[in-house]
Amino acid sequence: MARAPACVECGTRRNPCRCRVVGPTLGFLAFAVTAVVEWPVGAVVYIFKHMKGRRIMGHPARVVYPKVASSIPI
Repeated sequence: MARAPACVECGTRRNPCRCRVVGPTLGFLAFAVTAVVEWPVGAVVYIFKHMKGRRIMGHPARVVYPKVASSIPI
């Protein structure tokens, strides 16, 4: 049985227990799903347009993970 990775971010002042588990874990899962789709697309685009390909491949780490992880405060 496979287990989902649990990400823990402690030391935040966003919640009473000062630790976050749900937000970073869901952020990681959203990152992984979008990376599986966007990295191959970005690699193909990179052949023709270098900067556009880099932007596409960096999108999961630059946009998806932070938005999902910060939207859930626990």
